[in-house]
Amino acid sequence: MAKAKSKAKKSNDRVKASETELKEKLVNLNRVAKVTKGGRTFSFAAIVVVGDGNGTIGHGLGKARDVSESIAKAVDDAKKNLIKVPIHNGTIPHEQKGKYGAGRVFIKPAADGTGVIAGGAMRAVLESAGVQNVLAKSMGSSNPHNVVKATIDALSKLRSPRDIAKMRGIKLSKLFEG
Repeated sequence: MAKAKSKAKKSNDRVKASETELKEKLVNLNRVAKVTKGGRTFSFAAIVVVGDGNGTIGHGLGKARDVSESIAKAVDDAKKNLIKVPIHNGTIPHEQKGKYGAGRVFIKPAADGTGVIAGGAMRAVLESAGVQNVLAKSMGSSNPHNVVKATIDALSKLRSPRDIAKMRGIKLSKLFEG
């Protein structure tokens, strides 16, 4: 029964894009060439992360012949995939692993003043979510697509101490003191 509860909780609270002021951050822009009889045709694939800096985060992929159009499509896609992440005192509540394809990530809470210790695509996701102090490690694939999705997977698995105390039917103080 506990397994069913944790699986249902994984999706976290979906958030509507109209509710918050979102900032967008371009993670990766890839130029793709299709070779035809008439020559090469270039198109662009953009990965974008949007967040309000207060626990709301989403990612999206957009493809088009023009750079600005692909970024706009990615932002629209990201606004459709928003989730809410629990942030406790500027960091995450507990350690968590995330996985997507061959991309694996590990995020760990850090003391105040540490900053975001993460590289590339993970840094963009964590900063957009509003996490100020975190230790993060990307293992496996370094492909930005997989790293972004694995990081969002790890963030979506996080649970706040208040939710855990409520689920167990105990007070928040008892949760920390034992």
